[in-house]
Amino acid sequence: MATPAAEVDVDEPLVRALLRDQHPDLAELPLDVVANGWDNVIVRLGDLLAVRLPRRAAAADLIEHEQRWLPEIAHRVAAIVPVPDPVRTGRPALGYPWSWSIVRWLPGAAAGERAGGVHVAEALAAFLELLHVPAPEDAPVNPVRAVPLATRSEAVLARLATADVPRARELAAAWRAAADLPAYAGPPVWVHGDLHPFNVLVDTGPDGGLRLSAVVDFGDVTAGDPAVDLATAWLTLDREARRTFRAHVAVADDDTWGRARGWAVSIASALALSDDRAFRTVARRGIDAVLDD
Repeated sequence: MATPAAEVDVDEPLVRALLRDQHPDLAELPLDVVANGWDNVIVRLGDLLAVRLPRRAAAADLIEHEQRWLPEIAHRVAAIVPVPDPVRTGRPALGYPWSWSIVRWLPGAAAGERAGGVHVAEALAAFLELLHVPAPEDAPVNPVRAVPLATRSEAVLARLATADVPRARELAAAWRAAADLPAYAGPPVWVHGDLHPFNVLVDTGPDGGLRLSAVVDFGDVTAGDPAVDLATAWLTLDREARRTFRAHVAVADDDTWGRARGWAVSIASALALSDDRAFRTVARRGIDAVLDD
């Protein structure tokens, strides 16, 4: 699955021009394009800031969701970890068609292929305890995250019918078992929605182990079933850390963990189809964790 083509090319001259137009006091800071992802381009701005700009229309609403809700979420989780809440916003201009954000540059690097240990597990559990609270009625709606698993069966099973997902037959059985569980019946809670290890930043602690330093990319933020975020246990953590994580997420019952396992199948199978080798590596680790734990 190739990264979607950009609908607007975002480069340093465009970002510089937008800054001069709307935030001239920041416009002469050094710029460095550091990520050109699925939805957004991230441009480092000086030492302390970054500019986050959609590269395709599907991401435009997601940026506006972040602008509306991340300040509140950032305040809620600040005791545990920083998140990229916008410090300034930008409007469409100079031929660029969407809203954009200036956020703080956060410490660390994506966990990615490095499985998090116990310290990361404890911090992620504490972060989710603060995040997973009832959300307001006007929280963003996301049709593909934090929804009943059965509504995603067609898409997930279609992925698992390809030859490119490892252990696809076993995953299909695991998915069907999860989708057959009772749907979440509690109040819709805030969820990150895309809590895989490329959205979890870590750095090295004094003992040489990984520590959680930030959680990024809240484009999928929504309200619903917290199980979607608990899937990070299989995607991000090693086996010992998964046990620690589960012990610290005390409010989740067996059905919630079963649905979380289903979400891990969904996300890992999507990563397995990526054209990015690191995504495929994480997918295989998550798949083996789901099936072999």
